[in-house]
Amino acid sequence: MNEGACAVESGAGKRAPAQRRGDRPLHAKPRQRSEERANRNSACAAVAEEPVAAAAMEPAEQLSELVSAEGRNRKAVLCQRCGSRVLQPGTALFSRRQLFLPSMRKKPALSDGSNPDGDLLQEHWLVEDMFIFENVGFTKDVGNIKFLVCADCEIGPIGWHCLDDKNSFYVALERVSHE
Repeated sequence: MNEGACAVESGAGKRAPAQRRGDRPLHAKPRQRSEERANRNSACAAVAEEPVAAAAMEPAEQLSELVSAEGRNRKAVLCQRCGSRVLQPGTALFSRRQLFLPSMRKKPALSDGSNPDGDLLQEHWLVEDMFIFENVGFTKDVGNIKFLVCADCEIGPIGWHCLDDKNSFYVALERVSHE
């Protein structure tokens, strides 16, 4: 064994070299270099790739009222505060992804770069093109993330967008109402 290398006990009592932080198991598929770079440099990947608990935010019957058989929004998505329409029916896909959103505040309070209190939310509407939105605003960059806010009353964040992924905009079901 190399000097300085660690060893751990395997299940059969044999000693095997310990894996260092960046090592992959032998059975794992090799990753592309660009994927490794993106994961290393992206704060989005660290937050977004955590496993999601099976418990749903809303009861299944309410969720079925909102999500069609194709996984799209059945109802229009509205701002909870002013009622402004954010998305038309059928324009977004339901997605379960664990994302951190700061507490609801006006837009200027979010753009100062501080670490605000917030929630880990799991159920979102996924929009793949920013031009699909009827009415949404964006905060200034907070790291490599922009938060989505209502463009009329500037309450938010109602959603999340990572600058590394140009085609993924998430609107939290808990932060909007439906009509």
